[in-house]
Amino acid sequence: MTESFKALTREADSSRAAAELATAIRAGFHDAVPDALIVFASARHDYETLLGTLAAACGTNVIIGSSSAGEFTHRASGEGYVSALALRSHTMRFGVGVGQNLSQAPLLAAREVVNTFQGLKGEGLPHRSALVMTDALAGHTEAVIEELTLATGGNYNFFGGGAGDDGRFQETHVFAGTRSLRNAVVALEMLSAQPLGIGVSHGWEPTGEGFRVTEAEGARLVSLNAVPAVQAFEAHAATTGQKFDRRDPLPFFLHNILGIKSSDGYRLRVPLTANEDGSISCAAAIPAGAIVRIMKTSDASAILAAEQATRSALEALGGRRAGAALVFDCVATRLRLGKAFDAELKACALLLEPAGFVGCNTYGQIARAEGQFGGFHNCTAVVCAIPE
Repeated sequence: MTESFKALTREADSSRAAAELATAIRAGFHDAVPDALIVFASARHDYETLLGTLAAACGTNVIIGSSSAGEFTHRASGEGYVSALALRSHTMRFGVGVGQNLSQAPLLAAREVVNTFQGLKGEGLPHRSALVMTDALAGHTEAVIEELTLATGGNYNFFGGGAGDDGRFQETHVFAGTRSLRNAVVALEMLSAQPLGIGVSHGWEPTGEGFRVTEAEGARLVSLNAVPAVQAFEAHAATTGQKFDRRDPLPFFLHNILGIKSSDGYRLRVPLTANEDGSISCAAAIPAGAIVRIMKTSDASAILAAEQATRSALEALGGRRAGAALVFDCVATRLRLGKAFDAELKACALLLEPAGFVGCNTYGQIARAEGQFGGFHNCTAVVCAIPE
C-alpha cells in the first residue's frame, strides 16, 4: 500500500512556504514521517532555506526535485509557487542519487547516479524506476539518459525533466536532500512491488518539407540543407502567412517547433533565438545529419496529447488503481497555451480521479520506458502513475 499527499503553496517567503507544506503533509500522514518528498519550486525561492526547513519539519532528507517554470497540482496551478508530493509506502523503497560536473563529464555524472541504485545491489523488489531531474542549462540530458539506460542494463524506467527558472533561462537548480545543486543530475530511485505507469505524448504533426541538418553544434542549429537555419523558418513563415521577426522570434517559434524524425515518430526541439549568423539556438541538442521538419499543433491537440499520456500511464499499471501521479510538460507549452494550459491539467485530473497529481513545467521532458517513445523531449506531456 502506498499513501500520498499532494500540496501546493503560494507563500512567497521560503521558510514559511516550507512550514506550510510540512504542516499539511504531517497532518495528511497523521504525523508519520514521509518516505520520500518530491519538490518543485519557482526561481523566486531560496532553495536551501526551503529544503532545510522542509526536511527538518517533515523528518526526512529523502528529498528530490528542482527549480521549475510553473508549478501545479490537480487542484491549482500558477507561477511563483512550490508544489510537493509526499509518499509513504509498504511496497516501495526510495533512494536519492546525485551526479555532478554534468556539463564537463555527463557520462560520469550518470554513472555516479547509478552507483547509488540499490536495485542493482540485490534489493528484491522487482520493478525499478527513477525520477530524473537535470540542470537543463548544463546540457547533455540526452547523453545522460542513454548512459543511465546502458549502465542499468535497460532494467529501469526513467521519467522527469530539465529544471526551469520561471522562463528566464539563466540559472537552473536540482534538489537532493537539503542541497540545491547546479551542473548536476539527481534521481529518486523507486523500487516497487508493482509497476509504475509511464505515458508520453506530444500532439504535434509535421508540415512542409523535410530538411537535412548539415551543421549543428550542440543546441545551436547552424544550417539546414547547407543554408543558414533561419532561412528555413523565414520561408515557412512566408508560405504559411505567419509573421517571423528575427529580433523577436519566440512568438513564432512557440507555434513552429522542430521535429527530429526517428523510427517511432518525431522527437521535438524548441527553437529559442535567431542569431546574427543565421543559426538558431534551441532548447536541446539536434544531431548533425538528422532529418527534421517544422511541426504544427493546436490547443486541442495539446490537451489530447496530455490525455493520451495519462491513459498510457494508467494502462501500464496493469489494471491497478493509481494512488498518485507526477505530470510534466514543457514551459513552451504553457507559454503557447496561456490560460488554456489549465484545460490540459484538468483533462489529466479527470482521468486520474481520485488519485490526483503534482507536477511542474520543465525545460525538456524525460521518458524512457518499455513500449514508449523514449529519451529527451521538448513540448511533450509525460505522466507517471504510481499504484496505490
